[in-house]
Amino acid sequence: MSVIQIEDVSRWYGNVVAVNGITMTVGPGVTGLLGPNGAGKSTLIHMMGGFLEPSSGGLTLDGKPIWRNPSVYRHVGLVPERESAYDFLTGEQFIVSMAKLHGLADPGAAARRAIGRVEMEYAAGRPVGTYSKGMKQRIKMASALVHDPAVLLLDEPFNGMDPRQRLQLMDLIRQMAAEGRTILFSSHILEEVERLATHIEVIVSGRHAASGDFREIRRLMTDRPHLFALRSSDDRALAAAIIADGSARAVRLTDQGLEVETTDFARFTRLIPQLAKKAEIRLWELSPSDESLESVFSYLVGK
Repeated sequence: MSVIQIEDVSRWYGNVVAVNGITMTVGPGVTGLLGPNGAGKSTLIHMMGGFLEPSSGGLTLDGKPIWRNPSVYRHVGLVPERESAYDFLTGEQFIVSMAKLHGLADPGAAARRAIGRVEMEYAAGRPVGTYSKGMKQRIKMASALVHDPAVLLLDEPFNGMDPRQRLQLMDLIRQMAAEGRTILFSSHILEEVERLATHIEVIVSGRHAASGDFREIRRLMTDRPHLFALRSSDDRALAAAIIADGSARAVRLTDQGLEVETTDFARFTRLIPQLAKKAEIRLWELSPSDESLESVFSYLVGK
């Protein structure tokens, strides 16, 4: 069970600050690194992999420094966003060469196992230059898996994949997380992170904006109302009861039921069943209507 610890890390290029004072911990399971394009995700991932020196701060893997520590590479697999394979090599030749660089005892066998995990056996004998974007992403994934690392760092791994390829890779990431690996993947696509990650780190403009389960993050946003959708046996009477109680910021009656805004998530969810029972109203539906990652992300970017 490997853990990456990031302590007050910054990275700048001249006068441009790409990453600014980030502190976070990445442990076993699937962590989604979310942020808009240009937020600093790739820079942070390259520092986590030991390929880029932090301008300040430090990064460790299981307590050992990552920068200028080649032994880290035995435990980390990196899938960069940019292409990283020679087009004239076949897929198998590329993965075998990666296995040899890691000094594996049987490079051929290791390459075949890695290629099999990403379901690329059918194209292993073809030059990488003939691959589609999605196929190149999968062969890069094989290169990251060839030495069976405990940590996987995946930078926008789903770029260019068709829906079937995306589902296959999601299943593979879940399997590897179940094996106890530490997996971090970056994305600017909200749906990918919401479906796959059990923990989320949000970066906006190079800064660490939020951390945790996206619903927990959303509930910590006390300065913005939470929006609920309600349906009941008597929506008008329920709306009157909510307004009389003063627990909501706004109540709207729609064709689908009630929309209620409240700034106190916990109090409202405890109170609404009591109000309905007291008014002898049957609740049919009570659900947050802005509990999506997109709502969280839009709020954080707009802060």
